Amino acid sequence: MLSAFQNIFKIQDLRRKVLVTLGLIAVYRIGSFIPTPGIDSHALAQFFENISKSQGGAILGIMNMFSGGSLEKLTIFALGIMPYISSSIIIQLLTAVIPALEKLSKEGKAGHQRINQYTRYATVGLSLVQSYFIALWLEHPGRLLEGLSIVINPGWGFRMLTVLTLSTGTIFIMWLGEQIQERGIGNGISLIITAGIISRIPTAVQQLIVYASPKTRQIHPFSLVIMAALLVAVVLLVTLITQAQRKIPVQYARRVVGRKIFGGQSTYIPLKVDTAGVIAIIFAQSIIMFPATIAAFIPNPAFQRFANLLLRGNIVYTIIYALLIIFFCYFYTAIVFNPQDISDNMKKYGGFIPGIRPGNPTTEFLDFVMTRITLAGALFIAFIAIFPDFIMASLKVPYLIASFFGGTGILITVGVMLDTIKQIESQLLMRHYEGFIKSGRIQGRR
Repeated sequence: MLSAFQNIFKIQDLRRKVLVTLGLIAVYRIGSFIPTPGIDSHALAQFFENISKSQGGAILGIMNMFSGGSLEKLTIFALGIMPYISSSIIIQLLTAVIPALEKLSKEGKAGHQRINQYTRYATVGLSLVQSYFIALWLEHPGRLLEGLSIVINPGWGFRMLTVLTLSTGTIFIMWLGEQIQERGIGNGISLIITAGIISRIPTAVQQLIVYASPKTRQIHPFSLVIMAALLVAVVLLVTLITQAQRKIPVQYARRVVGRKIFGGQSTYIPLKVDTAGVIAIIFAQSIIMFPATIAAFIPNPAFQRFANLLLRGNIVYTIIYALLIIFFCYFYTAIVFNPQDISDNMKKYGGFIPGIRPGNPTTEFLDFVMTRITLAGALFIAFIAIFPDFIMASLKVPYLIASFFGGTGILITVGVMLDTIKQIESQLLMRHYEGFIKSGRIQGRR
């Protein structure tokens, strides 16, 4: 592995891509420390400390994770990349239900460019709306901050400045991600999200040291060993499930066209066990956290009692959360995976699955297989999503520490790292250098 990292800097083009990627990520992290004008930082810190203890703290914690900690400091990147993620998911879902978008998605590179442009427009719209409501929210924090004022000079001037600052920050992050995608290595947006998640590690380690110090002794040394073993096990399991796929063999019949013979080769259709990935968790979190978020601002006793049932750590919350994740795994898989299209394309080019007749039998077989492997993937994703709650309850650690043992962060980090390593390895092997994995590979020059 060390020799593979050394080989990266021996190839001029790959070295340039890696350095460009690291430089743009550094620009993103610098922007995460530039505050939004017109904010009292001390009152803001007190505000987020209070809201973290209320019902609305969970959903804000998720948003803060995606922004790399910028939301709680209200920097120029406070919105993070969440508007772009929401827009991408919305456009992707609309592509499956709107015939015009579906036709556009099948037009190749030009169609994808149009869809990406629609995603950018939707990102700008969502950023403007979200930043405006954040400005209103900061002007009127309600009972969560009594006696202090977050905004120094409230009014339309502050609102317009906040909308302009936060929206521009999101658009700039989107541009950084596209530049990484175009000039660097890896998926730009995913790398920016991963950089924000990884940036929380020093804070989590600091909290862990405080909890394990001899003065407090809130965590037993043996528990630290268990946590280290669990972290390795979780990363290993997430890696295996992320890479897991069911290979459906496909045989293409020989066709004679003029004097040429086409087909006759064997291939396979890779069906991923975890097709939905982190999107199912994002959908489930958005729905289950909505009542708790609203309850933070509506002092209705009946609604408060209902929202308390959906707080993290409650058994009702855990059950509903797991069921929502399983549902959205199937829902998203049904949208992005169309067995009818795959069956029609195979029939069109003379392909068939051995032992399965072309046409409807092939469609039913693919649907049968996908339904069952999705169940395994959905159960695992549900387990990974609720595992930090068990860590937090059993080992008595803050959620910031427990979140590294599962949930959205670990799925995104592992998936993005695997994808980036694959791209780097393909660049190395293409230039006859040794990659990160030697078994089954052609040995490169020394």
